Amino acid sequence: MKKLFLLLLFTVVVLVACASPYDPAPQLLPSYVKNVYVRPVVNNTNQYGLEDKFTKAIIDEFMRDGRLSVVTTEEEADGVVVCEIKRYVLQPLTYDENMVTEQYKLWVLINVFFIDKHENVTLWAEPNMEGIQIYADSVKGGFGGMTEEEAREYIWEKLARDIVKRTIKGFGSTGGISERKVQD
Repeated sequence: MKKLFLLLLFTVVVLVACASPYDPAPQLLPSYVKNVYVRPVVNNTNQYGLEDKFTKAIIDEFMRDGRLSVVTTEEEADGVVVCEIKRYVLQPLTYDENMVTEQYKLWVLINVFFIDKHENVTLWAEPNMEGIQIYADSVKGGFGGMTEEEAREYIWEKLARDIVKRTIKGFGSTGGISERKVQD
């Protein structure tokens, strides 16, 4: 009877522990960070012109959010967003009976860092942040289709929202803080 009671008690403890997942406290942006500068995005792909529209999307999202001012020079900024496009992959997914592509998957991989200019440290880093959009080719006349440019704009908007949310609402919730000094 005692063994049965201990087994039942152990089972209850395990179930209660599993029911409450690990939920770390969010780390909020330091109070002295009032404005942000977005460095021009670095494009390390062979696709021309990606960096300009992505930089504009990040700036627009910070302005739309309104909690941090966007400044025009890095010297007057409290925080700096640094972003690099690592990969840009357009992959055909489905074909019609004539082997013409009907559906594509656009996959973009970026590295993002947020630098605290006052303390000269990287507050958070997100290597390999990805944006994915699967879309039907609108040129072929697919219903609800889009062009590669429209899919790319959708990815830029989504990644920009993620960057702003990560910056303002919390960063490094599972260990993204880096105490390394930023190279000049």
